Amino acid sequence: MRVTPDMVKELRGITGAGVLDCKEALESANCDMTRAQQILREKGWAKVARRAEREAREGLVEAYVHMGKVGALVELNCETDFVARTSEFKELAHNLAMQVVAARPQYVKPEDIPAKVLEKEKEEYQAQLADQKKAEHIMEKIIEGKLKKFHAEVCILNQPFIRDQDKTVQDVINEAIATLGENIVLRRFVRLELSEA
Repeated sequence: MRVTPDMVKELRGITGAGVLDCKEALESANCDMTRAQQILREKGWAKVARRAEREAREGLVEAYVHMGKVGALVELNCETDFVARTSEFKELAHNLAMQVVAARPQYVKPEDIPAKVLEKEKEEYQAQLADQKKAEHIMEKIIEGKLKKFHAEVCILNQPFIRDQDKTVQDVINEAIATLGENIVLRRFVRLELSEA
């Protein structure tokens, strides 16, 4: 089967990838649209990994205020001012500000959690499991699982994305990196709620 311009256009509409990339993916997939999407996704994730090393100093600060009662500011960085001005980048920043308001994260990533906080969490888990007669290595696995769940609650990058619970916030950022072709970093955020102590 031959790759037609309509097929390329359809795949491009679905994925947002370049014309040449879509044509090559369709050729590799023998015109199977689903397989071509998978090929483009794999190529995109490989590019994401390479771009992670690049410095991201441009970007924008986005604000979101919900009903005048709670608001958030996020700093989202990219490599160039050109990408920072795109509607896709602005929408991502806006969605991340909404995520901060809705999901109440405390940290950007697990590495940002202070050692004292992690130790306190581990102590609580150990106290909860103290009466259970389990082997040491099983207890460690249980605590590791509980810490992973804790990370998903308090670290924005590990949280389920509010608009698609099947993805984490980091997955959504990675998709934007693959689409926009630049490294994107959520640098910091702040959340304010009326009368909050």
